[in-house]
Amino acid sequence: MRRISSAALIMTVALVFTVTAQADQDGKKVFGWVEKTTIESWDVEMKAKLDSGALTSSMQATDIENFTKDGEDWVRFTVDVEDADSGKKVERRYEKPLFRDLTVRGAGGKDERPVVLMKICMGDTVYEEQFSLRDRSEMLYPVLLGRRTIQHLGLLDVTSTFQNPPTCDDGSEVKHNKDQKDDEDIGD
Repeated sequence: MRRISSAALIMTVALVFTVTAQADQDGKKVFGWVEKTTIESWDVEMKAKLDSGALTSSMQATDIENFTKDGEDWVRFTVDVEDADSGKKVERRYEKPLFRDLTVRGAGGKDERPVVLMKICMGDTVYEEQFSLRDRSEMLYPVLLGRRTIQHLGLLDVTSTFQNPPTCDDGSEVKHNKDQKDDEDIGD
């Protein structure tokens, strides 16, 4: 088993701080691998895991129903989470247009999930992002932010957590999904 020398460890730590400082100087926000977020118009703080291994973001949802409204495909669902600030269980029912369907393939087989656009607050900015809906109640984090969302936020520092508390208000900048360009090579 190799031992890491003290000098190598010091250089690694210095590099992390240098990259973080450089990112700040370039005007890009740096987010930790876990952050708190809120769904816009609902002041409930939730923990979100920033996961560069996932492409599409995912949100805790139950009672998911597809329906038709004015000839369009819509989704009705309940977001039921623990408020990270108060520790209380809370829930809210939503109806959103279906943005697209997502097929997830994994060791457990194939899973079809609806994807909707949701506005979340990260730091001081509101981001309209794609979220697949699924029951995440058995997972530690009710919100998982994938690469499509992370690329819009800024940089990811996997050595830190809770760097940007949600502070959005009526005057916060809103970045709409249609205005955000996805990288061409972001696929899995």
